[in-house]
Amino acid sequence: MLESNKDSAKLDAMKRIVGMIAKGKNASELFPAVVKNVASKNIEIKKLVYVYLVRYAEEQQDLALLSISTFQRALKDPNQLIRASALRVLSSIRVPIIVPIMMLAIKEASADLSPYVRKNAAHAIQKLYSLDPEQKEMLIEVIEKLLKDKSTLVAGSVVMAFEEVCPDRIDLIHKNYRKLCNLLVDVEEWGQVVIIHMLTRYARTQFVSPWKEDDGLEDNEKNFYESDDEQKEKTDHRKKPYTMDPDHRLLIRNTKPLLQSRNAAVVMAVAQLYWHISPKSEVGIISKSLVRLLRSNREVQYIVLQNIATMSIQRKGMFEPYLKSFYVRSTDPTMIKTLKLEILTNLANEANISTLLREFQTYVKSQDKQFAAATIQTIGRCATNISEVTDTCLNGLVCLLSNRDEIVVAESVVVIKKLLQMQPVQHGEIIKHMAKLLDSITVPVARASILWLIGENCERVPKIAPDVLRKMAKSFTSEDDLVKLQILNLGAKLYLTNSKQTKLLTQYILNLGKYDQNYDIRDRTRFIRQLIVPNEKSGALSKYAKKIFLAQKPAPLLESPFKDRDHFQLGTLSHTLNTKATGYLELSNWPEVAPDPSVRNVEVIELAKEWTPAGKAKKENSAKKFYSESEEEDSSDSSSDSESESESANGEQEEEGDSSEDSSEDISSEHRSDSESASEVGDKRTAKKNSKSKGKSYSEDGEKENEKSKTSDSSSTDSSSEEESSSDSESVSESESEPESRKVAKENEKKKTKQDRNPLTKDVSLLDLDDFNPVSTPVALPTPALSPSLIADLEGLNLSTCSSVISVTEEKLIIKSCSDNWVRTPVFVPVKTHVLLHRMSGRGLAAHYFFPRQPCIFGDKMVSVQITLNNTTDQKIENIHIGEKKLPVGMQMHVFNPIESLEPEGSITVSMGIDFCDSTQTASFQLCTKDDCFSVNIQPPVGELLLPVAMSEKDFKKEQGMLTGMNETSTVIMAAPQNFTPSVILQKVVNVANVGVVPSGQDNIHRFAAKTVHSGSLMLVTVELKEGSTAQLIINTERTVIGSVLLRELKPVLSQG
Repeated sequence: MLESNKDSAKLDAMKRIVGMIAKGKNASELFPAVVKNVASKNIEIKKLVYVYLVRYAEEQQDLALLSISTFQRALKDPNQLIRASALRVLSSIRVPIIVPIMMLAIKEASADLSPYVRKNAAHAIQKLYSLDPEQKEMLIEVIEKLLKDKSTLVAGSVVMAFEEVCPDRIDLIHKNYRKLCNLLVDVEEWGQVVIIHMLTRYARTQFVSPWKEDDGLEDNEKNFYESDDEQKEKTDHRKKPYTMDPDHRLLIRNTKPLLQSRNAAVVMAVAQLYWHISPKSEVGIISKSLVRLLRSNREVQYIVLQNIATMSIQRKGMFEPYLKSFYVRSTDPTMIKTLKLEILTNLANEANISTLLREFQTYVKSQDKQFAAATIQTIGRCATNISEVTDTCLNGLVCLLSNRDEIVVAESVVVIKKLLQMQPVQHGEIIKHMAKLLDSITVPVARASILWLIGENCERVPKIAPDVLRKMAKSFTSEDDLVKLQILNLGAKLYLTNSKQTKLLTQYILNLGKYDQNYDIRDRTRFIRQLIVPNEKSGALSKYAKKIFLAQKPAPLLESPFKDRDHFQLGTLSHTLNTKATGYLELSNWPEVAPDPSVRNVEVIELAKEWTPAGKAKKENSAKKFYSESEEEDSSDSSSDSESESESANGEQEEEGDSSEDSSEDISSEHRSDSESASEVGDKRTAKKNSKSKGKSYSEDGEKENEKSKTSDSSSTDSSSEEESSSDSESVSESESEPESRKVAKENEKKKTKQDRNPLTKDVSLLDLDDFNPVSTPVALPTPALSPSLIADLEGLNLSTCSSVISVTEEKLIIKSCSDNWVRTPVFVPVKTHVLLHRMSGRGLAAHYFFPRQPCIFGDKMVSVQITLNNTTDQKIENIHIGEKKLPVGMQMHVFNPIESLEPEGSITVSMGIDFCDSTQTASFQLCTKDDCFSVNIQPPVGELLLPVAMSEKDFKKEQGMLTGMNETSTVIMAAPQNFTPSVILQKVVNVANVGVVPSGQDNIHRFAAKTVHSGSLMLVTVELKEGSTAQLIINTERTVIGSVLLRELKPVLSQG
């Protein structure tokens, strides 16, 4: 059916296969047949094929790799389900070789318009991290981007990725904290669980303890929550009233409705959040919700009861009103019964103990012997904890000694032994009664407990104890090891207190123990013999034998097994297992002083007021109109698609402010670039006067382009008004800081600018002559001569006084000459020479080559290479020329003219041109002389395959915006702050790559532009300085292979000191 030409048959076959998978049957044998249909045009078939591939891609990696190009094409499919499924399949192929492809796919999907695709991108992050942890820094960038997403569909998934990849990067949460709190109610259930757990950890690091406000706490609660030092500090500062942080209150308030959730995991997550971060007076509201969960299935009951057991140790009052909810039902499994007993024990007090004891009497008669034994232990704990009922419990347990069930009797003996340790004087009769039971009880623990009791109280029962020892001596060899040890102890104690009657009997038992098979018993026997039987070798300890054996033992503490679990976060696997599980993140202690709460503030900038100067009513209205539309989009609760579209508008104002940083950066940078183009107008006019003598070609081109641009003006009135307002406001800000004489000049220039606004705007967008003069941005650059924005030239030629620079706008490349009067900062790039032919290999002929970074005179697509030939012999070398060429497909080479002769110790430099086809492949050829031929290779560094391009910041951003997604690679760089100065960054980048500097109005962003020599593809390099000693290196280019290679070469250079 899968081979059929009919889609209906294929669809039916795929439905059957997916049905088999759902039933747990193995369908991996069908992988080759299914994977053929991955390119099907039928969307329904495609969806089912992807479902199948997600399941089996990891098992059949080789076959899945054959279809990887199809998956990459599907990432651009119009259907969001296909895009998401393709990403899921791609991330399921766990082969390290495709990590770069997965990384690019995740980056592109994270910017997808569909929230469903972005959600799958967040899921893929975790898979990629587990496959290649070295991608962590790049994945953190994607997580940071997705955390700003306003879609409720994405929130849970990206927080899960955050918890997996970088749970310690709390700084990523600050700006998104309030947004996550507000979105919490609308997020899907499993997303809610993850977010709540993450916010619990966040709250414990960012807020002070709310428990300081509770003065009337029980002592045990103080010990649990606070150390002694904290208690002292608390008493010192008792006068200071506690005020809860509004963000702390926001979290508690927004999670409260989720206690009504139908999902038990969500309720449990909220319960643990309240337990760990809310004031103690407010924790009680979770008890009713947790009791409600006890109506769920047994698995849920088990987890909930475990958490209630831990809570009930510390705060009995929370669950006392629901005491009857913890009564055991006959249908409950043993594990549930045991937990309910534990909780009932924790809740027992003087008021309800009589009711509970009647309940326990019923449980003791249960057919479930394990449960009956647990009940007896519970009675013993109640007798220990509540002194009023100790005698009652003891009498009840003695009555159980006559029970027919041996397990019940044995457990009763063990518990009675513990109770008698607390008050042995009053209960001699009970000890005599238990001694009689030795003949009938066979359970080793019970027999051992009776023997221990008799041994401890041998002086109170002097007639019974020797007789018990006699009986035990008879059956010594057949007893359990535990019982044998107690028989030896009993013999030793009687030897020390009643040696007349028991001396021979004890020696007999010691002789039996001497040859026992168990080495513990043999060791105990030797130890006791040396201690109690005096001889010549006896040490000083023999004198104190009686004190050692008959010392008063402390009474055992009958404690809850859940007492030590409180240091694990409730609701976690570690709490359930009572051991630290892999991946467990510990809750930190409350900080003494709350960190700065302003880190969670997100500024909402009123853009219209900032952009429009006072006194320009029309422009202000138009600007307000433009931005009010995007504000309406923001404030409306529309679909996530429309949200993502509104994010792209620069006028965005968000209530939560999750992405206002980015938008304000974009706006401010555009503001600057517009003002740059406006301030360039004055310089341009003077430049045009100078360039009239150059000919009519430029002016003719300008007229043609002016005519073209007039047609587009009608459709861009908003943007032109935006430019007007921005340039005017820039002029105003400039005039405030300048002397009066310059103010007048600026005002005149502004009037001229307004008169010729339309043609000049067109010149800025289309002409290449003088528009991007870097000197024309005085606001952004304090001193033009020192600004990095002036280094937009060919660095290899900057030693001369007149160098040409390639300038780019829309589609044109123009060579600029020094007549443009550029103020330039020299950058000295050391010439790196490479050995082409060593003098030993070349029989005296040595050859070195270097890349001069000049446009090649032999062809536009060729890289210029200069070769220096040296004759190290004492004879003339004749006819030096290029012989046979072994070049890869597509590569071309323009050779130098043959050299007739090279004198001894002589040297000559020749030029060649090689078209490397934008790759770092090796050009192999033969360097020949009259007598010999030598095979040599030239391999270009990736930075030499580029030519610098000069462009404005605005054009750079425009081109960069078109080269996102798969065309963008980035990495994070760590280095000392002194390595991130503009001059150091500039020097390091141009040393590696032949790039031009782009003017930047931001001190923390350095931009460089170049184009590949062969194809002319743009290569945009951005170094963005972050907080601390980190920076982000971003490369945008269509040539992704060259981009990634350049990224690898730049990263270590920028990182090193």
